[in-house]
Amino acid sequence: MFLSKLPINSNSRAFRVDCANVHDMHRTVMSAFPKLPSGTAARQEHAILWRLDTTPQGYTLYVQSKRHPDWARLPYGYLRDRALVRCLQPVFAALQPGRRFAFRLLGNPSKAAAEPDSLPPRGRGRRVPLHDPNEQLAWLIRQGERCGFALLDAGVHGPDVALSALPPLTGYKKARDTRTRKITITPVRYDGHLTVTDPAALATALQSGIGRGKAYGCGLLSLAPPAATP
Repeated sequence: MFLSKLPINSNSRAFRVDCANVHDMHRTVMSAFPKLPSGTAARQEHAILWRLDTTPQGYTLYVQSKRHPDWARLPYGYLRDRALVRCLQPVFAALQPGRRFAFRLLGNPSKAAAEPDSLPPRGRGRRVPLHDPNEQLAWLIRQGERCGFALLDAGVHGPDVALSALPPLTGYKKARDTRTRKITITPVRYDGHLTVTDPAALATALQSGIGRGKAYGCGLLSLAPPAATP
């Protein structure tokens, strides 16, 4: 697995277009990887996850992938500095029970809403975002139980994690029936510390991502030593 760190040129016209349409950003990320035969899920095949972080300098795009990318394919002027690509094997090797890490995750916490017109309710229906911080935190705790990690306890303050609600990610995508479908994702950024409970499950989650919206900038879990910021 590889992790690319891409310092973005905020003045790039191509980047501004991508910022306005998250599906365009997805296509720009995918352009660094070989095309696959029609019908093949390219993002899943290349195990691609990405996240756009804001920094004092503007934006940094992180892209994780199974294959080494070719960032020379990006539009001219898209980056303000060269791309950095590193192997993630040391991170996977460090996944041991009880090991602590600082982490960052841009999640898409949601739940299945019951169909209002069904009597009795069918139970599962369309997905709706979670807006309540307590529900957003509970979503992450459930993901941890499934994905092999637990949030560290910060005493009276509860789990050692900070939640930041971010502006919606929106865009438009052509559906198979040629109609245009609007994309709306309500992301939440989680920053905190975790401990490894199941190394194999966590390794799988690192590679495949956590939650929904993986094609649109959600699901990438970044780990770093506890004293560092991921």
